[in-house]
Amino acid sequence: MKINTAEFIISNSDVSKCPLERLPEYAFIGRSNVGKSSLINMLTNHKNLAKTSGKPGKTQLINHFKINSNWFLVDLPGYGYARVSKRTKEVFQEFITDYFEKREQLVCAFVLIDIRLEAQKIDLEFITYLGEIEIPFCIIFTKADKISKGKIESNIAAYRKALLANNWEEMPQHFVTSATETTGREAVLEYIDDVNTEVFKDLNQF
Repeated sequence: MKINTAEFIISNSDVSKCPLERLPEYAFIGRSNVGKSSLINMLTNHKNLAKTSGKPGKTQLINHFKINSNWFLVDLPGYGYARVSKRTKEVFQEFITDYFEKREQLVCAFVLIDIRLEAQKIDLEFITYLGEIEIPFCIIFTKADKISKGKIESNIAAYRKALLANNWEEMPQHFVTSATETTGREAVLEYIDDVNTEVFKDLNQF
């Protein structure tokens, strides 16, 4: 897939105020400071589409970006650590779950995980949550340029083992990426393109 246009549409904390267009949406979410904004900018080939920051918890709203005028990339707040008050965290955690449980346009969630770290409890819990509410998702491992290929493989194997131990039948679809080296860009965009093809095919049947 070639990204021809990528434009910011709206930020809000109320799912009912998300765009009304019946276009497929792909939500990007992960622990705070997992490299989500850098990944989004890399995928869309726009340096400043998503705001990057060294401070965890920068994204605190549902951000919609329209890509190629036919699908939405949705940048969601990180779960876990963030420099916000307990009350603020409770609010945006609530609208995160509202988005996943109420947003009909959502066709796939991308759960971002720092490939440098061993399997984190909070990531496994969030993946389990998506499975329980039956949201299609993929895992995107970030920051692959920071460790060796062998370490990448062993860490993915550790995640596979942890998921199988938590009643998953197989390792979910996953991608290994690096925003710095643009690793994984084509694979992720090709996956989105394939899903879009199926979505629009289904819509054209009615």
